[in-house]
Amino acid sequence: MNHSGLHFLKRCKDIVQPKIKILSSFTHPPLVPNLYELLLLTSTVWKKTPLWKSLGTNNCLIRDEEQGYDLDLFCIPKHYAADLERVYIPHGLIMDRTERLARDIMKDMGEHHIVALCVLKGGYKFFADLLDYIKALNRNSDRSIPMTVDFIRLKSYQNDQSTGDIKVIGGDDLSTLTGKNVLIVEDIIDTGKTMKTLLELLKQYNPKMVKVASLLVKRTPRSVGYRPDFVGFEVPDKFVVGYALDYNEYFRDLNHICVISETGKEKYKA
Repeated sequence: MNHSGLHFLKRCKDIVQPKIKILSSFTHPPLVPNLYELLLLTSTVWKKTPLWKSLGTNNCLIRDEEQGYDLDLFCIPKHYAADLERVYIPHGLIMDRTERLARDIMKDMGEHHIVALCVLKGGYKFFADLLDYIKALNRNSDRSIPMTVDFIRLKSYQNDQSTGDIKVIGGDDLSTLTGKNVLIVEDIIDTGKTMKTLLELLKQYNPKMVKVASLLVKRTPRSVGYRPDFVGFEVPDKFVVGYALDYNEYFRDLNHICVISETGKEKYKA
């Protein structure tokens, strides 16, 4: 059996094993499923949790059943304490993952002069931290990337829903990207409509190459199927805030990525 097949079976075991332990407590002798039963049980789990979409992808997967961490375990601003459910991705984990993405980008695009294009406002924290790690790699390795930066601002959200209508409401003249190698840095890919629209817009200016790095990608039935070149975390279809991700401009000042509560949605609703 090849490496991908072994990885597949290991993932099956990881998914089903907790359920087998529960079933075994009610059976005599304890339940020991064969391979066919294991795959059958796993297929049942797949119907509830679309992990199959993530097998073999190079990103950190956060499963649907993951609940995150209690707010009391972290330093949360008091003015947001009643507006959040859980801490979903702690700041330290975000930073470690961002450092690895910087290394992957260096490996993939290290031969090119890059224009790093930040999608404001939500992408500014990820953008700044990612570039800091890339600059550190430039200083401490034989291989370095000449890099310039530019900014663009898009609007596609009303409250907690992506409208699909994309408005470019900021940024310099995009004609400066003609013939350039462009790295778009985004905070989150929700349905993918915003990014696909932006990529179509950039094509009009004939860049030499365009790649996308997104801190988060949502698993959602509303997805158009777009997937970035570099992904930090793949997350369930929950509305998250913090680390510059906002809800009607609030919560950008959180260090951690958190799940907003219904109270918070109502309190800050536009």
